[in-house]
Parts: sequence; structure tokens; C-alpha cells
Amino acid sequence: MTDVPLSVLEVAPVAAGANAGEALRHTTELARRTEELGYHRFWVAEHHNMPAIASSAPAVLIAHLAASTSSIRVGSGGVMLPNHPALVVAEQFGTLEALHPGRIDLGIGRAPGTDQVTALALRRTMEGLSAEGFPRELADLMNYFSGEQPGPITASPGLGQQPAVWLLGSSGFSAQLAGLLGLPFSFAHHFSAQNTLPALALYRQHFRPSRFLDKPYAMVAVNVFCAETDERAHWLAGPAGLSFLRLRSGRPQPLATPEEAAAYPYTEVEQEFMAQRLEGQAVGSPETVRRQLNHLLERTGADELMLTTMVYDIEDRVRSFELVAEQVADGLRRNA
Repeated sequence: MTDVPLSVLEVAPVAAGANAGEALRHTTELARRTEELGYHRFWVAEHHNMPAIASSAPAVLIAHLAASTSSIRVGSGGVMLPNHPALVVAEQFGTLEALHPGRIDLGIGRAPGTDQVTALALRRTMEGLSAEGFPRELADLMNYFSGEQPGPITASPGLGQQPAVWLLGSSGFSAQLAGLLGLPFSFAHHFSAQNTLPALALYRQHFRPSRFLDKPYAMVAVNVFCAETDERAHWLAGPAGLSFLRLRSGRPQPLATPEEAAAYPYTEVEQEFMAQRLEGQAVGSPETVRRQLNHLLERTGADELMLTTMVYDIEDRVRSFELVAEQVADGLRRNA
């Protein structure tokens, strides 16, 4: 499609008036269509206690999506490791790799992807929920796949069936760790744009060649809303902005319609929050989105872009990815 691989990050948004079943069917439709369009990988998130998101069980959803497609890589963006015992993750993704060899990505994050009360309900103990415990749990997980530190427990499936492992992050912690371990790194520019350049610099600075990579490989996740005109793209982007605002305010709700988002009585502070959120993202016509994504590539030197598009109607969501594939991708260039 382009010399810059383009991929998809999906959260299975639940629209107002719809339910989780419809959201997951739409996610499946999007995975099939983006595979047809030539996107490189399709990742699903892990979020909990959020009415607007149906992607709470990534391993289950990945199994369904991999079986519903044939060639696109499918994975997690990501599995929030503090929520799960390392052995469970190794067995789940070992099973996925056994069923779909060479197509599974295991993206791992260190945040719980939810509030602390829900995180405790998932984990059932505070142990392992701190940042300090993450490197040890990651090492345990990797050892279950490799068997490098043999013990009385064997992950089966798991041992010898390792998917491609990525570290995810929105700050410098995971960036440095990914570099030290020689792993590919995906940065959440879509909700932490101010940290993108410092984190990528840390990743490249600390990178050590490994059995996984001989040089750094950085992917940047970015919000993309592409439509026939700039005005329509901004109209379609309204519900995602309102959803993020409500989440940050502790009032998560299903994804609003564009009409509801446009009519919402934003305060001056909320308007400023919404404007800041769009900085560094890609919203507009194909020409506008191409210019914005090329600017992002120039600034970050990203090896790959992962696009996330959270709009109310599935038709508009699919159309955005179609426009990017058909009218934007050929004009994207890596920063040499």
C-alpha cells in the first residue's frame, strides 16, 4: 500500500442506542475490510468498566478476528499485564499463535486500562499493580514462551509458540524498557501527544540489539478522521472528543451521535481541552490527512503508523480507512 506500513487500532466503540454485540460485529466488519484494503495489522485494546467500549477481552476477540480474516496480523493493543497472571497470558497467546501461526501480535502495556477499583477486581490483590512489578512480570511472561528459565511450570500452549511481542507506552518508562530488551515499541500518540518525541528518543537511545530486532522499530498510534471534506471530518470527530472528555471527567457514556456532540454545551475550559486533544492528530479531507500524517512522520521518524478512528456510524468508520488507503497512503513517506 505504501512504504510506510499502516495498521489499525480498534476499541469496538459502543454507540448510543446500540449494544456490545453490534459493536463487536462492526469491529469484525472493519477487520475484514481493512484486510482487503492492505492494512498491515489489526489490534484491539483492553479497557474495563467503560460503557463506550466493548473491547475488554482482547484474547477472545483476537481469536474471533483471526478466524474471520486470512492474512492480516491480529493482536493486542494491548494486553494490560498488571491485570493478568503472566502464565494466563502465555497460555492464551500461545494458543492463538498455535491456531494462527505467524499472524499474532502480543502488545503489552503496564497500565491497568481502567480505574484502580476495577483493576483490583480484575487482579483480586494489589500485588503486581505497581509499576515496579512490571519488569519482573514481563520477564516471567517471556520465560514462559522461551523456557530460558526452566521450572516446574510449563505453559502449554505457550512454550515454543511465541507471538511477536511489543511494548506499548504513553511515557518514557516502557520506551526505555523496550529499548533495553530490544523489542519493538508502540507509542500512544493518540492520547499522549506531548510525550511522543521524548519517549521515542529514549527508546532509540537505550536500544540494544536482540534476538527480536537488530535496530529500533517504532510505531506511532494516531487518531485519524478522514472524510471527503475537512468540515465533515471534524463533524465526525466530535463524538470521540466528547467521549474522551466524559471519560476524563469520570462520566463515561456510550459514543454520542455527531449531532449530540455538536450541540453539547462545552465550557471554555472544555473547548480548550478538545482543541489540545486534536493537536498532532489527523482530521480532514484526504489531502489534509496526508499532509498531517507526513508531518507526524517527519517529526517522529516512525517506522509504522497505527490509525485509530472512533466515529459513530460504522459506514463512516470504514469510509475513513478506505479514503486513507486509496487516496492518502501512496503520498506518505518515511523520514529518511
